[in-house]
Amino acid sequence: MTYTPPKVWNWDAENGGHFAKINRPIAGPTHEKELPVGQHPLQLYSQSTPNGVKVTVMLEELLALGHPGAEYDAWLTKIGDGMQFSSGFVDINPNSKIPALVDTTNGCRVFESGAILLYLAEKFNVFLSHDIKERTETLNWLFWLHGSAPYLGGGFGHFFSYAPEKFEYPINRFTMEAKRQLDVLDQNLAERQFLAGDNYTIADIATAPWYGALVKGLLYNAAEFLDVTRYKNVNRWANEIYARPAFQKGRMVNRNHGKSSERLEERHNASDFDNIPKACD
Repeated sequence: MTYTPPKVWNWDAENGGHFAKINRPIAGPTHEKELPVGQHPLQLYSQSTPNGVKVTVMLEELLALGHPGAEYDAWLTKIGDGMQFSSGFVDINPNSKIPALVDTTNGCRVFESGAILLYLAEKFNVFLSHDIKERTETLNWLFWLHGSAPYLGGGFGHFFSYAPEKFEYPINRFTMEAKRQLDVLDQNLAERQFLAGDNYTIADIATAPWYGALVKGLLYNAAEFLDVTRYKNVNRWANEIYARPAFQKGRMVNRNHGKSSERLEERHNASDFDNIPKACD
């Protein structure tokens, strides 16, 4: 059926698919509620979406390198319940999107996952080179990811998995874009071990929860549809990163779905991982 747009759009809160009841065309809080604050220097409010995973992986990588200042409390923010619209969360991120971080050592609020990665890389002097050429190449790919992922998630993922009906035009349009993005990555990784060169950087940490998850069949149940096995260099890169212990830990944090052996709804101490049930053989 052909849709004829009205002269002026009006919000229909019941029409919009999977996320219709939590997305709004206005900003600001819907309710008053302060955020909890734990004992550690960094307070993270998040959920294990790809954008959330970026940050918990970064924090676990920092701790694996022995940075005690990267100790963190990770508070589960259930976006399906609208927790990101609380007054406390909006104070940290006026855009009401996870993840959001507070550094209690200096009072900085940091929102947008890419900004959080850059902030942590500079604070702890790791995963971002001081060499101007290497630094710029890392930032090239970091910002590539933040320009590309909305096409994958809000475009392809939404229309392929979450829209109330399957519509040919948007699925075809965003599939073409997703596959072009995979090919961009594949050609780049044919010449390099990691996205920006020989070193693992915040560009890899940002990109693997999106495109690494995609080729590993962890997003949108779309691996066969996108023929992801053809992107051999992306698969090699994804397998290497997903094998990192810190990456495996970071993927579990603030996860409230899936296997019990792969989720840790909140993280307040390193020992919390010891309480995760072991996977059955």
